[in-house]
Amino acid sequence: QVQLVESGGGLVQAGGSLRLSCANSGRTFGSYAMGWFRQAPGKEREFVAAISWSGSSTYYADSVKGRFTISRDNAKNTVYLQMNSLKPEDTAVYFCAARLTSSTRLEGLRDYDYWGQGTQVTVSS
Repeated sequence: QVQLVESGGGLVQAGGSLRLSCANSGRTFGSYAMGWFRQAPGKEREFVAAISWSGSSTYYADSVKGRFTISRDNAKNTVYLQMNSLKPEDTAVYFCAARLTSSTRLEGLRDYDYWGQGTQVTVSS
């Protein structure tokens, strides 16, 4: 059973930065494609970023491209989301997701098998 635990959320002013972490308990973390999604109040969960099992391929939503960076450390079973130049519209609960696959471009909710509980990110104006 894979467990995903997010951390690093919090309250930050517009223009600030946060780094989210997601620890994956799976023994074969290096074989999992990982993604980040977010859900704002009253809105559907949306794709933010994804990274392939090797880390060689990354994908981003247009709304975060150039501001957010997804990365992974397979030795630490952890995936990160570095968020810079944060905007109030980035306020949401952020979720990490995982799938045991060699596929790379996974941007849909149904592309993932495992989900974390989420971490709140609030950006004040």
